[in-house]
Amino acid sequence: MVLRVVLPMLTGVVLAVALVGCGTGERASVISIDGSSTVFPVSAVIAELYQSQYSDAAIEVRYSGTGGGLKKFCRGELDISNASRPISTRELEEAKKHQIQFLELPVCFDALTVVIHPDNTWAEKMTVEQLRAIWSPESEENQIRRWSDINPDWPEKEFILFGPGTDSGTFDYFTEAINGKGGRSRKDFTASEDDNVLVAGVRGNLTAIGYFGFAFYETNRDKLKAVAVRDKDKSEYVLPSQEAILKGTYTPLSRPLFIYVNYNALQRKAELQRFVDFYLNNVSQACEIVKYVPLPESAYKLVRQRFAEQRTGTAFGGHPAVGTSIDDILKRELK
Repeated sequence: MVLRVVLPMLTGVVLAVALVGCGTGERASVISIDGSSTVFPVSAVIAELYQSQYSDAAIEVRYSGTGGGLKKFCRGELDISNASRPISTRELEEAKKHQIQFLELPVCFDALTVVIHPDNTWAEKMTVEQLRAIWSPESEENQIRRWSDINPDWPEKEFILFGPGTDSGTFDYFTEAINGKGGRSRKDFTASEDDNVLVAGVRGNLTAIGYFGFAFYETNRDKLKAVAVRDKDKSEYVLPSQEAILKGTYTPLSRPLFIYVNYNALQRKAELQRFVDFYLNNVSQACEIVKYVPLPESAYKLVRQRFAEQRTGTAFGGHPAVGTSIDDILKRELK
């Protein structure tokens, strides 16, 4: 049997663990996974761990962005959709149209990290308001293009922007958290679903600024500098870290990550049932491998309970999870 982990544009960490593996025997039905590039490393590691125990496994792990994955998922084309935000109202309507029921399972925490060139000494600390002044569509309309437009003490040099593509849950979450509405962003930035492109772009330009997931920053911290962010109504600037994420002090850019499981497929495919059970029992280990922040064991216990009871639907009502803490996740899982 073949484990097919499709590897477009992977980090070195994931590439080391998500190699194509082979087994023997009769081919099992393929488990299809797509969606968030942020959740992709976790699911890829889980798939590799699973295949090492069940050599007859046949799993395809891809990424096309949270929006791209959920679009396929809501049409019934996927078994699992990785997501770096909760399912939206529009996607809920699409799933209902195609009679797709699903299980929403939080699996870990991440923090969006704002990054600058390592030699940038003026923007090491930024407020949410300053980030909005850079990234809002109004700023593009008003031709806000220089660092000095944000702070007169900063250089009169044009900033160069890098960020995820518009199908990305990271894009949706960042724009919701910073600009007040998912998808509201200036358009004059270099967009890519490949975080390596974003790293190279910021690393290659002294006046550049970008953002992506914390784990990817961790693997590239020798090439970039993280910005300490001060939320509105807060007095301290906070750098992203596992400790800050767990304590809930890195706001508003900390976020939960999810997998959505096709309930209809669960009823047809015993292999999918076994895989998701394995996923939830090993996701903490996978988080350690890819440097993500696992949920507390108390939260995983509730998530496993939700899966065991086959509870369908979303706990977020089609709304973003901006400001959702680990305590919030626990409360939602108790519903």
